[in-house]
Amino acid sequence: MYINVFKRIEQKYILTKKEAEKVIDMMKNYVEEDEYFKSQINNIYFDDVNDNLIQNCIINPECKTKIRLRSYGVPHSMEDKVYLEIKSKYNNITGKRRIGLYLRDYYNYLETGQYDENNQIMREIDYFFKFFNLVPKLYIGYDRLSYRAANNKEFRITFDMNLVSRRYDLNLESGNYGEKYFSDDMVIMEIKTLDAIPIWFTKILTKYKLYPNSFSKYGKIYQNEQIKKLEEEKLYA
Repeated sequence: MYINVFKRIEQKYILTKKEAEKVIDMMKNYVEEDEYFKSQINNIYFDDVNDNLIQNCIINPECKTKIRLRSYGVPHSMEDKVYLEIKSKYNNITGKRRIGLYLRDYYNYLETGQYDENNQIMREIDYFFKFFNLVPKLYIGYDRLSYRAANNKEFRITFDMNLVSRRYDLNLESGNYGEKYFSDDMVIMEIKTLDAIPIWFTKILTKYKLYPNSFSKYGKIYQNEQIKKLEEEKLYA
């Protein structure tokens, strides 16, 4: 059973595809392709029936927790690996605790609530599921390019594009489809580091006047849904 625990600083930036291409070109002498350079990332986010987890994340963005299931690529069998994750943020430090398991084990847990009680991370995940009565609520998928600094493997830069979501068919094996989030060619650039941002990358940010954006994929999708709902209620009031 795969287990991964880490903490890091994460910053997001919203770029056009042309801006992303310029950033990639400028940093090419400082980075190398990550182990999984090109990937399709698929996520199922969990919440209670009243969406309390995501509402808390929006109200208190400096102290938030999300529970999700993730796969790299679309699972094609019950023997494919997926990851159950607790992702938390406190005072700008992001922590992720996750466990890798077979897709069949995930469905078995979802149906029966049974799991390996000797595994600490799974106990934490189970606590959230039972305390909040969590259920699958939202699928989010996107394509990702991943780089890491050539002289510091802990400094990573990712570019997420073609972001889609759906509130139905909440199964990773159903594939990457849904409603597009961006109406134009936009990219979410994210830096992930345990240390300070390298000077060479700071110069790139300065050159193109790029500033951090408090962007949460799940949070923004939820907020847009609520705005649309209010507009529809006003229309038919």
